[in-house]
Amino acid sequence: MEYMLLLFILLMPALGLANGTGTEQDFTWHLKKVPQIVSKRTFSLDSPKFEAKPNLELNSVCGIECQRKLPVPSLSDLKDLLSYETIFENGTRTLTEVNVLGLTLDPAGNTTAHSSVRKKRQIYGTDSRFSIYDKRFMTNFPFNTAVKISTGCSGILISPKHVLTAAHCLHDGKDYVKGSKRLRVGLMRTKSRGDGRKRKGVKRSRREAPEAQEDPEVATRLRRRSKGGGRKQRRSGRKQGSSDGMPSFQWTRVKSTHIPKGWFKGVSGDIALDYDYAVLELKRPHKRKYMELGISPTIKMMPGSMIHFSGFDSDRSGQLVYRFCSISDESNDLFYQYCDAEPGSTGSGVYLRLKEPNKRKWKRKIIAVFSGHQWVDVNGEQQDYNVAVRITPLKYAQICFWIHGNDENCAQG
Repeated sequence: MEYMLLLFILLMPALGLANGTGTEQDFTWHLKKVPQIVSKRTFSLDSPKFEAKPNLELNSVCGIECQRKLPVPSLSDLKDLLSYETIFENGTRTLTEVNVLGLTLDPAGNTTAHSSVRKKRQIYGTDSRFSIYDKRFMTNFPFNTAVKISTGCSGILISPKHVLTAAHCLHDGKDYVKGSKRLRVGLMRTKSRGDGRKRKGVKRSRREAPEAQEDPEVATRLRRRSKGGGRKQRRSGRKQGSSDGMPSFQWTRVKSTHIPKGWFKGVSGDIALDYDYAVLELKRPHKRKYMELGISPTIKMMPGSMIHFSGFDSDRSGQLVYRFCSISDESNDLFYQYCDAEPGSTGSGVYLRLKEPNKRKWKRKIIAVFSGHQWVDVNGEQQDYNVAVRITPLKYAQICFWIHGNDENCAQG
């Protein structure tokens, strides 16, 4: 039953009955010319301390009311915010200043839609998440693009050597988090008879050994939980205690990490969710299908205002968890939504399925990064939201530049 329901969700045609209207709408990926991000100069910085504590739930961030009051950033501001740090696996660090070319500033500023007050929960009403157990889904696109970050977050494959995730999984705004110096990315694989065999010429380092043992421990915890212990929560499909569909992970070291300067405190005055994204370059390329980047459309251009993402929620240890939901509010840089999620899913790639131009085929592209459950000040009170950072034309240009090392392949998105 779970298999048929999930198959229906993934393959159902987007027929455009959006916003309560019966007219068919143009749900197509429209290619846009994007600004150019070009490097100006790069210089070395002192090595960071790597002493920050990982924090998957942020406080005192600029939310809906705050964003309405923000002035339109100038070109000079954007150059500063889009400059970026690169941290390498040996702990060295550089800062690259950039130029922004071909940008037309929007005088309207950072507008948002008005929103209703939400319950202070990360699961809104009935838990609508799906744990993916079936290997036919887990090892195939789009689910196999989801990856696990060794600091406790999720991410998504965006090239043969690059992963997109949230900046706060690696940096708290002042310093890099503990464990990010020897950062690793876990690519899913299902256990097979050959997994126990040792590949010729390959030795596992002592640092990699604990991670390789992670999944048997997770399976043991889930078996105990299925016998009556643990948190009671509505599940779909099989019992959580089943280890048949539990993925194991092939862990790969990270060669370098790019984080926009706009994320750091002192530049923006406070943590700015607009820049809560980072790109990791893997030490070795993978051979899996990855998901392409897309420029985030407005809610009106999404079938049913619907988004999708998969990650490794901490309350379902070792499981890949998929969800979909409608976006409630949007600003120029953020999506505010009710997607059920728990810590651990932070950094997941939020994607959308639209038609390719002049084709009948539908294609999934990443349009945002899930920033997680965030507390923001609204009218002097703390309120919570599940928030995603939109991939705007500028962010598309920057991430594309990080992937290719130049802007030649980043003219349109």
